[in-house]
Amino acid sequence: MTDGVHLYAASLSGVADRAWATRLAPHVSRAMIGGIAIDTQTRAAAGELHDRGRAEFLPTDPIGWVTRMTRAPRAVPMGVNIRACDPTAVSALGEAIDTSRVWVELNAHCRQPEMCAAGAGEHLLHAPEELAALVRAGVAAGATVGVKVRAEVDGVDLRTVARLVETVGGAFIHVDAMDDPAAVGRIASATGMRVIANNGIRTAEDIGRAVAAGATAVSVGRPSTDPDAMRQIAQAASMALVHP
Repeated sequence: MTDGVHLYAASLSGVADRAWATRLAPHVSRAMIGGIAIDTQTRAAAGELHDRGRAEFLPTDPIGWVTRMTRAPRAVPMGVNIRACDPTAVSALGEAIDTSRVWVELNAHCRQPEMCAAGAGEHLLHAPEELAALVRAGVAAGATVGVKVRAEVDGVDLRTVARLVETVGGAFIHVDAMDDPAAVGRIASATGMRVIANNGIRTAEDIGRAVAAGATAVSVGRPSTDPDAMRQIAQAASMALVHP
């Protein structure tokens, strides 16, 4: 990717694997594979989602799958979005991957009832101490750990969540700001972590607004499967630094 604002590819469960990341290498600074459920509770939820028609990664050995998907050599820097509620599973993942190169992104973003009932996704925004325990587990294993969150969840102040994640060693917050674009600025002003702005990122103007609000990178999800769209967004990212 050319110089400019960092553009990441956000995970798409059932789509975002090693081959997907390799295709995106010319366009992005980092590709977040997954999301993948890594413990018993979230795998059961992912199975229910699969049964009602959602694309899901459900390998027999999820941690082995992540290790294979992120092994060196890599066409692009990588991360993995995980759905988890068990800190021991996060520790096991951190011990299995190349933590010096591969980021771990905890999913506090999914709003599917099955995943929330399992104790993952948006549930973690309402249970910040559980989220903090997962972050600690990944950090203790040597990983660069962050959290993907969704704006405008009733009863949740993302600034408080971000501060807690930072306190326990988190390195980044990935914000789906579709429902509240101003959330990027509020979170960026509340934390020293990297803030990645997601959703609605298509043009240099979109990227410039996110950077002006305090984002250190932007990400795209659905467009990552469209080569023409990715070329255009990558070009916009390369221009946004010059024309913020």
